[in-house]
Amino acid sequence: MDRFFDAEGADAFVAYSPSHVAALVAFAFSVALLYAFRSRLRGSERARYVRYALAAVLAASELALNAWYVAERVYDPKDTLPLELCTISLYLCVFMLLFRSLALFRIVYFTGIGGALQALLTPVLAYDFPHFRYVEFFVAHIAIIVSVLYMTWVERFRPTLKSVFTTLGYLNIALVFVFVVNSVTGGNYMFVARKPDTASLLDYLGPYPWYLLSMEAVALVLFLALYLPFALVPAASVEKRNNAG
Repeated sequence: MDRFFDAEGADAFVAYSPSHVAALVAFAFSVALLYAFRSRLRGSERARYVRYALAAVLAASELALNAWYVAERVYDPKDTLPLELCTISLYLCVFMLLFRSLALFRIVYFTGIGGALQALLTPVLAYDFPHFRYVEFFVAHIAIIVSVLYMTWVERFRPTLKSVFTTLGYLNIALVFVFVVNSVTGGNYMFVARKPDTASLLDYLGPYPWYLLSMEAVALVLFLALYLPFALVPAASVEKRNNAG
């Protein structure tokens, strides 16, 4: 049990090792399972339970993480505040699920899928399986994406083209706040202060601070790509097909 929670002496996580591939397989299976049962869940009482269960998983993972920080004496404002993009998306997902908020969905659809998918593919993670942090990291990030897809496939929520630019605007406001926090704490939330030590997409976006501008361009392209399926299939066509089914 000590090995599961111990902040020191755990095996180091290696990208695309068997444990990483296993987590990616679990992610693919979760998405496929949700898609397979989307029609059965739609409009049923079970859908509400699934929605609340996803909110509970997200909230529990965040509470457990902060409890671990305190228990292992590794809590530090420099790198444990809930200011990473995925953590912010996690909080937004909880409220989106509890209140079926379309406004929050139209933000977290882009930040949640874009940020969590990047985290799953290039994890900034120090602990390998079977450590608690490995389990918490992948459960939380998978649950973020599954939550957004649940609202898309089951609740039939849709983003808009306007929400692409609204989300970018909110992100830039958040970045100003995060920049101030980084300056005060010496942290690197949202990688605004420097690139991560592990391999990531940022390695291809130029040196600091120019990669920050590149990040803006990449975010815009990514958000437009995420919106593209909805632009190609108008809402009226989806509704007509669903009614026919």
